[in-house]
Amino acid sequence: MRIGIDLGGTKTEIVVLDQHGNARLRRREPTPPNDYEAMLGVVERLVRDAERECGVSPGSARVGIGTPGSISRASGLLRGSNSVCMNGKPVKRDFEARLARPVAIANDANCFALSEATDGAGRGGDVVFGVILGTGVGGGFVIHGRVLEGVNGIAGEWGHNPLPWPESDERPGPSCFCGRSGCIETFISGPGLLRDHYAHGGRESSTQAIVDSALAGDRACEATLVRYEERLARALAHVINLVDPEVIVLGGGMSNVERWYDSVPRLWTRFVFSDRVDTRLVRHVHGDSSGVRGAAWL
Repeated sequence: MRIGIDLGGTKTEIVVLDQHGNARLRRREPTPPNDYEAMLGVVERLVRDAERECGVSPGSARVGIGTPGSISRASGLLRGSNSVCMNGKPVKRDFEARLARPVAIANDANCFALSEATDGAGRGGDVVFGVILGTGVGGGFVIHGRVLEGVNGIAGEWGHNPLPWPESDERPGPSCFCGRSGCIETFISGPGLLRDHYAHGGRESSTQAIVDSALAGDRACEATLVRYEERLARALAHVINLVDPEVIVLGGGMSNVERWYDSVPRLWTRFVFSDRVDTRLVRHVHGDSSGVRGAAWL
């Protein structure tokens, strides 16, 4: 049995997978806000209860945990998590002490990529890039079935590279929380699309409203989507030029716009350094359960 934990800022989810990837148990509950010890306690309780309910000997199941942020190779402490009470904490050591076993921990985008590469939309691909397009922009690489973490533990953090091949009106770009300007995340995250829409006089209050209005023939909303998909194509072409993945899988709220899967591959051919592009752009299979399934596959 494999147990996966998705430790998010608002919810904590657990799944138990058998050897064939079938879910034996799945449960969600709120994440304790701003209380590190309480978070450890919730994970410990969920794992113990899951083992008991699935008839697994206590301590025998493998456990993987996905969390925002990453563990510093220099200090062993978590960094960059939006659950700020976890930053600066030795999360791997603490979880292993609580659960009395080795624990695999990875960034939530890496877990998404691993889930989709193992038995999702990227199944069968030797090199898979999993992309999170949501409140932020993240990514993870799975190569020959294994997550690529990198020597600094930041492989796939393409959201904080600058938007490639910028137009004159895209320089220097919006300010990013990381302290720089013009990051990919500031353009193609959900908030980035809204910011761009407002900057061009749009009034819709959500990304879904923009998509719906564009489908209904609203020219301003259509123009916003055209700008977005062209920027997404440039950003992904940069990745293709570097790593040349077989499959790129989109996840997060912005992945649910159907037009991307036709328009973006047509657009990225202008920027990929090849006479043809065989990389496939596909939508996730496991939805918002990809993260927790990927944690179990760790």
